[in-house]
Amino acid sequence: MIEKVIVGNQVFTGIDSQPKPLAILISGNKIEKITSIENYKEFISEDTIVYEFNDELILPGFHDFHIHLLLGSLMESGVQLKNAKTADEIVKLIKEYAESHPDEPVIFGSGWDYHEWTDGKVPHYKILDEAVKDRPVFLYQAEFHSAWVNSKALELAQINKDSNETFAFGEVERDENGEPTGVLIEHAIGLVMNKLPFSDELKLDLIRRFLDVAKKYGVTSVHDLLRLPDMPTSDAFLYAELEKRGELTTRIHFVAPLTGDLSEAKELREHFRSPFVRFCGLKQFIDGVTTSHTAYLLEPYSDKEDYCGEPVYDEELIKKWTVEADREGFRVRFHCIGDRAVRLGLDAFEQAGKENGFRDIRHSIEHVEMIHPTDIKRFSSLGVIASIQPEHLNGSSKEVFEKLIGSERMNYYSMLKTFQDNGTTVCFGTDYPIVSLNPMLGIYRAVSRTDDQGVVWSENESITLSDALKAYTYAPAYGSYREDELGTIEEGKLADIVVLNRNLFAIQLEEIQEASSILTMVDGKVVYKKDKNE
Repeated sequence: MIEKVIVGNQVFTGIDSQPKPLAILISGNKIEKITSIENYKEFISEDTIVYEFNDELILPGFHDFHIHLLLGSLMESGVQLKNAKTADEIVKLIKEYAESHPDEPVIFGSGWDYHEWTDGKVPHYKILDEAVKDRPVFLYQAEFHSAWVNSKALELAQINKDSNETFAFGEVERDENGEPTGVLIEHAIGLVMNKLPFSDELKLDLIRRFLDVAKKYGVTSVHDLLRLPDMPTSDAFLYAELEKRGELTTRIHFVAPLTGDLSEAKELREHFRSPFVRFCGLKQFIDGVTTSHTAYLLEPYSDKEDYCGEPVYDEELIKKWTVEADREGFRVRFHCIGDRAVRLGLDAFEQAGKENGFRDIRHSIEHVEMIHPTDIKRFSSLGVIASIQPEHLNGSSKEVFEKLIGSERMNYYSMLKTFQDNGTTVCFGTDYPIVSLNPMLGIYRAVSRTDDQGVVWSENESITLSDALKAYTYAPAYGSYREDELGTIEEGKLADIVVLNRNLFAIQLEEIQEASSILTMVDGKVVYKKDKNE
């Protein structure tokens, strides 16, 4: 029995490169049949629900290949600092937020980037103490690889002049007198984050908030790369609890950290394999980010001529862990920003293939912000996925990056078309909460290569709208080993479908950013339908 029909003039199936008029007939949670608009009525009954559209775009549900779910929801509900250009502005924003949220035990926030400040100041806990001193203040930097905290947070973590912290990668920044400044870099973030109150009740509330946001953006599947820096897998049990209650409206694939111990991963692989909550591999950091000089480069930074950065873990250890994980059939995903980090990731995958045999295991490198030209073709030859977040072009300015890595390396920064032309599978995501979960922003960035200041980043790396949509739908389904049931509108596949309020193929590029979902269907159920008053 056909229970629902979605019919419209502009259906982008993900198989063809252009939309066309079609009717999608749905039975239960699957697409039963696809017919012409003229013929669909012969297959339905009076009980069939019909959703009729004209020139709105109908397409497979968006699949975000890289997010940090709970972290994102937590930070999105906190104070937003992206537009603050001085330390005084940050103090004002935090003070206002704290006054309007008197019962919150911690003031969370994100988005600051002192490279963009116009007052010449640098982060220090004393600045934050001007705003709030009686509660911990915890603020992630724009790229989430460092945090800035006040004296109360330092006190909570027992970080002081005499403390001696240990961690694998990063630092507690200190002044010339050995006093902590309140800036924590990379793994040092966990010293404070792990001391902050974070109950299961709060987590469940944050997950529900995330689901509300996701369905409004038409995001029907995600890959959760977990909370940073420790990446605890315990969040998956909360996802499963919401699935059990029938509350999940987005499919969640998640990872475990690659540490050399595969016992937890083996248990997770057996336990989490449902249609909505699924274990999907291992993840680890090879380096940090460019703006904090923690990206791992082949040649020194342009503004720090004796320094190339360092890997998070010893190179041989990374390769050893990768070979062992690959042998057990686990896909590995490496965070790689610098060109030397990317090369190390590829070297690890190549060694795993040589020792274990090359198989269809779909390892991936996350971000790939820089790459040496000799490594480009290695992605396709090794079968490695390039997991890219196009909206990152709208993070720090092009001028900031050029100062850090120089004009020559900018030619190999955040490539898209080059990967595509070389046969590499490119999966899109957001890295939420570093940027918004809204897929329209990344799609616009991929086809225009233009940031919000109107600066074009390597125009020759722009891709077609059709390819951008496939990188946000089919490619992540492939990256989830679920291309047989997700990612395109085809008979027999799961009915994860989104309808946008305008046809992206018939509007100006700039208008793509304004498009939004008016209907989101997951597993054959309409989980969101835009209200006329929204």
